[in-house]
Amino acid sequence: MSSKNRKNRFVAPVDWSVQLLQQNPIFSDLTKRYPLADYNEWPSLNDLNQWLQHTPVQLVPNEVLEQDGRYYEQFIASAKLVPTRLNNWHDFFGACIWGLFPQTKALLNQLHINEIAKHGLKQRGQLRNKLTLFDECGVKICLEPAAAAHATLLRQHQWQQSFVDRRADWWQSIRPVIFGHAIYEMATAPFIGLTAKCLFLNVPAGFSQWSLTDAYSFLDQKLQQQIANGQLLLDNQQLTPLPLLGVPGWWSDNCQPEFYLNTDYFRALAVKKLKV
Repeated sequence: MSSKNRKNRFVAPVDWSVQLLQQNPIFSDLTKRYPLADYNEWPSLNDLNQWLQHTPVQLVPNEVLEQDGRYYEQFIASAKLVPTRLNNWHDFFGACIWGLFPQTKALLNQLHINEIAKHGLKQRGQLRNKLTLFDECGVKICLEPAAAAHATLLRQHQWQQSFVDRRADWWQSIRPVIFGHAIYEMATAPFIGLTAKCLFLNVPAGFSQWSLTDAYSFLDQKLQQQIANGQLLLDNQQLTPLPLLGVPGWWSDNCQPEFYLNTDYFRALAVKKLKV
């Protein structure tokens, strides 16, 4: 089965499981930032709204949007309400991201509205596609000065050099941070082929050892500022593929260098042929 088909048919687990979140290191930041260990069943909307009390939005049942009739992004922008399906991993993680990156999420919503005003609901321009891609599948690769070379290595698909030869840099001077809630959702049942999109950000030396509160606050402000400038998401050097299970520490099998020999997953960079 190809990774493409596997992703197209992905189905998240039906039931809530705090053990699922606690046992998978991909969710480590979430289990540290939110009181997930307190829940033996799905958090209610009231619970989630308590987590989001310092954000510009409030969560409401998805039925409110269905009754309203407006487009999802338009409804959020005007009502400051985020339609949320209950007992649903995708929307649960979406709520978590609103709590972690409120400024950035609000900006993405406004940029969607700007694009809709320019092109209408049906026509999707390049920026709107990039906004959706980052919102669903983005992972920020935070690079301290000592790890700057990893941006080139990962963009060039030099997986061996980044993940194996310079493995010690990870979590010391390079820190991955998930933004895409669809990536979190698929990590509930991880599979070979799970691929995110990198957004490379330069951060100060020592960033990898910052507290989660300081790190996320810094990233939310930095992302909001850089995306607002208009070119970050449209840069072809951004949002490049990242085989997520290759990130050191996020998948037990990648402790073995042989794991990275799977060229169906860790693909070489495609060489574009020049037209004659």
